[in-house]
Amino acid sequence: MCGICGFCFPDKNPVDFDVLTKMTSALKHRGPDDKGYYTDAGIALGHRRLSIIDLDTGKQPIHNEDESIYVVFNGEIYNFPDLRRELKKKGHKFYTRTDTEILVHLYEEMGEKCLERLNGMFAFAIWDKKRRKMFLARDRIGIKPLYYSYNSKGLAFASEPKAMLRLPWVEGRLDLQGLSHYLSYDFIPAPYCIYEDIRKVPPGHQVVYEDGEVRCERYWDLDLSDRFGGGMNEEEMCDLIWGEFCRSVKMRLISDVPLGVLLSGGIDSTSVLAALRHEGVHDIKTFSIGFDDPSFDESKYFRRAAAFFETDHHEEVLAPHKLIDIIPEVASMLDEPLADASIMPTYLLSRFTRGHVKVALGGDGGDELFAGYPTYQAYLLARYYERVPRIIRSLVEAGVKRLPVSFDNMSFDFRAKKFVHGIPYSLIERQYTWMGTFSADEKEGLLAPHMQRRLKGFNSFDVLHDYLKERAFSSELGKLLYLDTKLYLQDGVLVKVDRASMAHGLEVRVPFLDHRFVELVTGLPEALKLKGFTTKYLWKKAIRDRIPDEIIRRKKKGFGMPIGKWFSGELKDLILELFSQERLKKQGVFNSSVVQRLVADHLARRVDNRKKLWNVLIFQ
Repeated sequence: MCGICGFCFPDKNPVDFDVLTKMTSALKHRGPDDKGYYTDAGIALGHRRLSIIDLDTGKQPIHNEDESIYVVFNGEIYNFPDLRRELKKKGHKFYTRTDTEILVHLYEEMGEKCLERLNGMFAFAIWDKKRRKMFLARDRIGIKPLYYSYNSKGLAFASEPKAMLRLPWVEGRLDLQGLSHYLSYDFIPAPYCIYEDIRKVPPGHQVVYEDGEVRCERYWDLDLSDRFGGGMNEEEMCDLIWGEFCRSVKMRLISDVPLGVLLSGGIDSTSVLAALRHEGVHDIKTFSIGFDDPSFDESKYFRRAAAFFETDHHEEVLAPHKLIDIIPEVASMLDEPLADASIMPTYLLSRFTRGHVKVALGGDGGDELFAGYPTYQAYLLARYYERVPRIIRSLVEAGVKRLPVSFDNMSFDFRAKKFVHGIPYSLIERQYTWMGTFSADEKEGLLAPHMQRRLKGFNSFDVLHDYLKERAFSSELGKLLYLDTKLYLQDGVLVKVDRASMAHGLEVRVPFLDHRFVELVTGLPEALKLKGFTTKYLWKKAIRDRIPDEIIRRKKKGFGMPIGKWFSGELKDLILELFSQERLKKQGVFNSSVVQRLVADHLARRVDNRKKLWNVLIFQ
């Protein structure tokens, strides 16, 4: 796991090596073990290395036999032993044992189609010296990040925007459309970025720069067809997905350094432990974070899972001040705003885990694949609610608005108010109204008037409908699952995990997101993912008797934070400072009176504005 960066020009002008070293140094946290460079006429590649495989000879950039092709690579190719054997039979000579080297030889054999053969999480840049061609690619699901910038001067790329901002021709102006997306979704969907002259390479896409021109193309997408068609019963499906999941976990054990498991005590991370046991792994280290606040604490469940599988368990129980103290540190590390407060415990868990191991397995992705979020239950409930006579719904909604405010994790009043707020929207927009923060009307009031004028006619929800164009779905739930995989998972959850873990040089592997497992599960009938109001129905059935029953039966909690309480207590002085009228007017982004009203209503417990305040706070 590493950090990569570089730039190239259409001509053969000399490159500024000082600029390259500044870019590379900005990524030192991603690769604290080593650094490497390659420069030539009009080309510069930089690399920071976290040594996981081939500790002695895996220094990057890596080249082919005649040094006509170079690569810098971030990630892991799990099927590289098989690919290496194939390439050797075809006459290719290797000078390292690392998975990175297979990329230059596979590119020699297949060109851009080499992506079809890769199983892993990756972002890489291949420089084809003879063709003066730069080939960038990002893994199918978007586990590893990759940014790029293109203008008449040339092309630049990096693992994180902070490296791109070291380039003298990247100005880093605020992208208003990126800001609008952030206020809606709490994250910025690819290809948008918070910076106007930087873009994300979307997951499952490649970017090719040749002859001064750039093309960005998709090479993979989810196959939405039902590939089972009644040919298998539930038990057979359970056996199939469990076996494929165990295969995915086993593939992710390739490492020359010790590894562990990030254990939340939820179904998915506990399933990783079960798969490790199934594959005969017994010496398992687990790492968990607990909280003083009982409404947010999950220690009961991760301790139960650790005891059940007899792991070498390590945990920390955190007081609120430990989380509050790192807010500026985490926000600075992000580069782009991300309003998922769970990044803070993820950040501390990564730091804690990195003190013991360099590699950890995580359970991310299971909720999007198997319909594990409460919003899927809300989607069903809304279908019934819409049949209720309007006059009764009006009474219900009036009653919900009068519910007293509670700042507990996923409190009833918070969920009920979110539910009724989303009802007027269409199916697709409703899902992201529930999951997101500011509606279109709320953004109009929140943003300063000149910002509103510049965004006139722009609708953040258009990106949802763009994803669904020219795609056939067997059910409404299928649309929601697809969007949550393409948006919330890729641009929210995985960004959080990557930034939090790589800030401490920890590699996190996600077996649920093996692309073959994702393709298999995507083809399952949606009715077996959400059966009635039972979320993750088929997966729960597949792992029954493999993990403790109380973990299967537990309610979904998530890695929540008591930010509602913090705003009225420990964070009060910070929000009053960052949301002061003088500061907001000077910045010219937000309407200061609207922001201050959000603060006043929250402090007076008239309205629970935790999500809105956190969203704006992280941007500040």
